[in-house]
Amino acid sequence: MKSKSVVLGALLLLGSQAAAAADYTVIVEPNYPPTQAREVYEPLLAYLSKQTGHRFFLKTTPNYHVYWRDMRLNTPTDFAFEEAHFADYRINRQKFTPLVRVADPTKFTLLVSDAMQEGGAQGLVGRRIVSMSAPSLGYLLLGDIYKNPISQPEIQSVAANWKDGVDMLFAGETDAAMVPDYIAREYPNLVPVNESREFTGRAFSAAPTVPADVRAAVTKAMLSLHLDPNQNSILNEIGATQFVPATRADYAGAELLLRDVFGYQPIKGAAAPKPAAPAPAPATTPPRN
Repeated sequence: MKSKSVVLGALLLLGSQAAAAADYTVIVEPNYPPTQAREVYEPLLAYLSKQTGHRFFLKTTPNYHVYWRDMRLNTPTDFAFEEAHFADYRINRQKFTPLVRVADPTKFTLLVSDAMQEGGAQGLVGRRIVSMSAPSLGYLLLGDIYKNPISQPEIQSVAANWKDGVDMLFAGETDAAMVPDYIAREYPNLVPVNESREFTGRAFSAAPTVPADVRAAVTKAMLSLHLDPNQNSILNEIGATQFVPATRADYAGAELLLRDVFGYQPIKGAAAPKPAAPAPAPATTPPRN
């Protein structure tokens, strides 16, 4: 009789734990095709599921045009992992809370081959530059380089991911590629002719519908990720060294990068904020071997 009571108690405990678990969606920028995005991000979501006891599912879109449309329509998602301009937009318009951010600031680099380095970035006027489509951060930052509307390169928004531009550069299908700095560092044989200003690293943020205890559990798991040497591959896949705490102030003003993008509407009655300086990257804890 006693053994039956123990078994019943164990089943009730398991049942209550299962009932407490919930499903959450995480949307990521379409900087990979959906199939490749699952390969890149699902290990992170599996880690979060294991650490928090909840279930996390990846949400993707086919391209940046659809991503921006869905963002403006406030298509539901529980969490988002994205660059500063999108993070700030969600904070301001949809009351998202940034939980953690990639420690390293975001910076984009314009790469060319040795043969194209003479003349620098301005030498590419009238030539081909590969980027992901608007309103990806890399595409928007090309506007900082080429401000004269009658003196522009031919921007090819054909990359399915950021490394595609590098592949096209090696194949002679383009003259330059705009890529995140963490990718540019992998190709010392290519020449950087321009480096963008820095932005606070990508944010992992939560919708206002996510319970406070779930936010706390996700934050704790993300901040601990780099301490586990068995999880180094997760960080390597997403181009990060570690996650650190994030605040709204880290991203204040970054949404202004979207102001010339089709469909952008300023917040009525709000004074235009000045873009904040990027948060400094903290000293990272070296992974244990």
